[in-house]
Amino acid sequence: MTTMTTPLRRQRRAVLRLAIAAPFATLGRRGFAQTKVLRLVVPYPPGGPIDIIARALAEKAHASLGTVVVENKPGAGGNLGADLVAKSPPDGSTIVMGAVATHAINPWLFAKLPYDPIRDFTPITGVAQVPNVLVLNAANAAKLGIASVADLVAYAKAHPGALNYGSGGNGSAGHLAGEMFKTQSGVFMTHIPYAGGNPAQLALLSGQVDLNFDNLATASANIRSGKLKAIAVTTRTRSSAMPELPTIAESGKRQGLAGFEIDTWFGLFGPAKLPADVTQRLNKAFVEALASAEVKARMASLMAESAASTPEQFGAFVKAELAKYEKVVRASGAHVE
Repeated sequence: MTTMTTPLRRQRRAVLRLAIAAPFATLGRRGFAQTKVLRLVVPYPPGGPIDIIARALAEKAHASLGTVVVENKPGAGGNLGADLVAKSPPDGSTIVMGAVATHAINPWLFAKLPYDPIRDFTPITGVAQVPNVLVLNAANAAKLGIASVADLVAYAKAHPGALNYGSGGNGSAGHLAGEMFKTQSGVFMTHIPYAGGNPAQLALLSGQVDLNFDNLATASANIRSGKLKAIAVTTRTRSSAMPELPTIAESGKRQGLAGFEIDTWFGLFGPAKLPADVTQRLNKAFVEALASAEVKARMASLMAESAASTPEQFGAFVKAELAKYEKVVRASGAHVE
C-alpha cells in the first residue's frame, strides 16, 4: 500500500479545515469572529409573534450567516433587550428585533429611556407588520346599529361618552389606536385598560366594553365565529388575511379619518456605528429569509405582512413613526415613570 505523501496530506487537511469553518464565515473584515455566533435578541417573552418570526428567520438565515441564536430579554416594555443591543460592540455579533414599542412609543411613554431610538442603533431591515382591527361585541353592534366606521362615529357623536373601549393597558397599541381614532374623528369614548390583551378581549366578548382595537391574529377566530363584529383594519392598506375588511382610513374618510394608520411593526437593528459592509450582509441575508416559503408560511399563520426593506428605507420609516407617536402618546396622556 502506498503511503500518502506529506504535501498531499497537508492539502487534504487544509480542505477539511475550510469545510468545517464554512458555516461560520465572517460577515466581512470588521464582522464578528469566525468562532462566534450571531445573537438575535428578542426584547419580549417567548411565544409571541415577534419571537415566533425571529426564530423562523434565525433558522432560515443559518445558510448565509452561520449559527443564529435567538435570545429572549424581556422587561420594561422591551426596553431592557433593546438597551442591551444599544450598548453592545458594533461588530455584527449582536442585533435586536426592535418594534413599534421600543423605537417609536416608549421614547415618549417612559420618563427615562436608557437609549436613544435613533442615535444608538443601526437600522438593518423592516421585518413584519401585524394589522390591528377595530372590533365590536357582535350583539352590542347589532343592538346599536353599528356596522361601519361611519355608523360608529355617528353613534358616538349622538351619544357622547356612552361608548367605551378596552385595551391591554395604558400606552399599549390598542390604547393609542383608540386615542388616535378619538382625536381624528372628534368623538369621545372612555378608555378602560386591562392587564394584557387577553383580559381586554374577554371583556369585549362578555360585553363589559363596547369595542377594542385588537390584534387581527388574536381576534380572527372570534370574528369568523360571529362573536365579534369586525369594522375595519387600522393599517394603511387592507390585510391579505381578510381583504374584505376596509381600512379605517378609507371607510372613515368623511369622518376625518383619511390619514388614520397605526399597526404593530417590528424590524432588525444593530448597535450604532455598525460597519456598512456588515449592515449590507445582514440585510441581504434576512431579506432573503423573509422571501422564503418557510418564513412566508409562518408569517401568514400570524396574519403578518412582510416589511422587508433597505437599511435606509427602514431608518426613514422609524424616524417617521417616532414623530407620529409623539403626538399620539401626548394626546393619550399615558405615562410611565
